[in-house]
Amino acid sequence: MVAIADGRVTAEPLEGALRLACADGDIAPGAVCAHTHLYSGLARYGMPPPRPPPRNFLEILERVWWRLDRALDVDLLRASARDAIGRALLAGTTAIVDHHESPRFIEGSLAVLAEACDELGIRALLCYGATERNFGIEEARRGLAECRRLPASLLTRGMVGLHASFTVSDETLREAGELARDLGTAVHVHVAEDLADVADARARGARGPLERMLALDALPPGSVLAHGVHLGREEVELASSAGLWLVQNPRSNEGNRVGYPRFLGHARRVALGTDGWDADMGAEESALFRLAAAHGDEKAAGRLAAGQALVAEAFGAARSPLAPGSLGDVVVRERGVVRHVVVDGRVVVRDGRLQAADMAAVAVASESEARRLWGRMAEVA
Repeated sequence: MVAIADGRVTAEPLEGALRLACADGDIAPGAVCAHTHLYSGLARYGMPPPRPPPRNFLEILERVWWRLDRALDVDLLRASARDAIGRALLAGTTAIVDHHESPRFIEGSLAVLAEACDELGIRALLCYGATERNFGIEEARRGLAECRRLPASLLTRGMVGLHASFTVSDETLREAGELARDLGTAVHVHVAEDLADVADARARGARGPLERMLALDALPPGSVLAHGVHLGREEVELASSAGLWLVQNPRSNEGNRVGYPRFLGHARRVALGTDGWDADMGAEESALFRLAAAHGDEKAAGRLAAGQALVAEAFGAARSPLAPGSLGDVVVRERGVVRHVVVDGRVVVRDGRLQAADMAAVAVASESEARRLWGRMAEVA
């Protein structure tokens, strides 16, 4: 038995509390996706391949994801978020750490994501990824201002986002660190996903992107560094000593052909994300173990569970899942299939069905919006 009251696990249930029967089920803490992009949720609905095909990672960004994020509007973002969140909950994922960008819809974009999280019932850390790649430093300042604007709710907390160090100036890096400290939060940023990030930092006089950001005080303790594929052992140990989180994204890294982060095992805090792939963390962990075996990484176990500590830290809860004081986020499975999902003590999936929306209807609406998105992407300069 697991009892939950006021959103936290308790030793005993309150009198008259709702009871979920699970005589033949297994109770487990909900999974955490420690790095994702809710704005990519419509990609599953037949996104046209780029022409000509990208030859490297930067061309993948330029011809696919940077075109998609520039095409987003409020309705497209809402549809994408609801689809991705619904599928995450049905897969037993109860918390996400999202990194958002929509350069032509900045102000109010995080409110759209927070509304979708609160509606469907997923726990989330949200940020806007400030960048200068489209409209210069003013774009970055608007992104940072959007991070400041997000209010906390029962289910959402804010972070300060940066796209990656190679798309921002030293000034923006300093401002991001200052804002995070002012808000009492941390920074979420892509780091060394591709060698282009490393080359850019060296061209600016730094040893690498991590050292550049640390030198500019851009990474308060608790900051989330997505990828770290091209961080060396000393850099990973440096991140660990600075109290930073690293997040591996196996399926995305494999799909983008950027390499395997072979030194992450030397860090103390490494979690698992999907980088915009569906938040089925069982599938992500299977990919992790397959790739870890192929690359001789013997320290991959525990990365999925580490995400629970990351989120517990952000919400001020006990770090041991299912212990008194821990987050009231649990999943009940029968023969390996998700049956019930509870987040903050609220039943959000019951008997395999979302409680706040019909997933089939969400998918129909998403497919319709996706067709509109493909048209907008084709028009993006």
